[in-house]
Amino acid sequence: MYKRLFILFFLFPFCIKAQEVLEDKVYEANIKSVQLYKKGAGIGAQMNAPVIPLGSAGLVLEFDDLAFEPDRYSATLIHCDSDWTSSGLKSADYIRQYNEFNVNIYEYSINTRVPYIHFTFDVPLVTKSGNYLLKVYRNRNKDEVILTKRFMVYDDQVKVGAVLMPPNQTAERRTGQQIDIKVNYAGRELVDPARTVKVIVRQNRRWDNVKIGSKPTFIRDDRSVLEYQFFNGENIFDAGNEFRFVDLRYVRTNGRNVASVRMEDDVVYAETAVVSPREQTSYLEYLDLNGQYIIENMERGNPKLESEYVLVNFKAQMENIEGEPYIFGAMSDWGRAEAAKMSYDIQEGMYQSSFLLKQGWYDFLLAIKNGDQWDTLSIEGSHFQTENEYDVLVYYRDFGSRYDELLGYISVNANKKRF
Repeated sequence: MYKRLFILFFLFPFCIKAQEVLEDKVYEANIKSVQLYKKGAGIGAQMNAPVIPLGSAGLVLEFDDLAFEPDRYSATLIHCDSDWTSSGLKSADYIRQYNEFNVNIYEYSINTRVPYIHFTFDVPLVTKSGNYLLKVYRNRNKDEVILTKRFMVYDDQVKVGAVLMPPNQTAERRTGQQIDIKVNYAGRELVDPARTVKVIVRQNRRWDNVKIGSKPTFIRDDRSVLEYQFFNGENIFDAGNEFRFVDLRYVRTNGRNVASVRMEDDVVYAETAVVSPREQTSYLEYLDLNGQYIIENMERGNPKLESEYVLVNFKAQMENIEGEPYIFGAMSDWGRAEAAKMSYDIQEGMYQSSFLLKQGWYDFLLAIKNGDQWDTLSIEGSHFQTENEYDVLVYYRDFGSRYDELLGYISVNANKKRF
């Protein structure tokens, strides 16, 4: 028997190989300001999450290539299960067209010190609900990937309700936020929903700290309702603190939290105001973007084409911290970008990190990396009053199905305020 198992392992090693988790990622340093969002009116549309109902073709991808001449880029869509591994579906199962699209709408930057080409791509219509990865690559070679972005398409067949409330755990009442969920599936027959339904909650569009409600607390068969009301802290998020921000909408004057701006012939330089830990300070309410960023220019006409790229030096003065600090937010791919890690400057006695950022408004926190986890609390503190955005995603895997359907979605805010 063992000999047979060894032969099977030797001949078919792929049978036990773990699937790759697909994620948001920028693979080349010349690709900047990548945004995928639901179309809308005005500059605020950039804040729309890339979550759309089935049958909608309302997503747009935008990015800049720091180059003088355009490369030839293509895009493809990959259907994923709820854990962001590739599903069992083939392209023909979820898209009616050939699954390779030219990314050929572009414009040149206008009178900017750093030249760039701004690309726009309308995401095509899909026929199945679920998670998707948008993959962009060069010269029709899928191995020359320049970026990947995740988005979700939901088929509105179940109704989702979510309530944010003080945590049941007394110790976390001043630092946490609890989310209780109800799923009404009267509009869709679900087989054994206690086992086939998965509820995922994410905070501020992060995927590193999602909560997964695998089994409901109560099942109301007579009303076709699932309730997720945990009592042991499983659905409690650290509330965190309001995001810090830097206002780069101006280059001829200092924006908020910008200490200095210097315009040279080849690039614009800026230094942020020095920041310090807030874990011992009281909560201060102000408007933020929940870790996101928007491209905006208050001095010239077209922010997409006339905005300068600014080399921004972030500064933080911190003592007696354990570990190495990172710039944490969408601008740094939530700590994964190479520039996210801050280094200590002995002469200045502070931590520093430099980013090349297009003019706009950028949110960030300071975080310490512990393995695969991010600790923001030891530097930023945590307050139950903090405004956060929560997405609740309800997946269903029917018996014999080859993929996870996304049947319900809702977005809720704690203490909703908006920039």
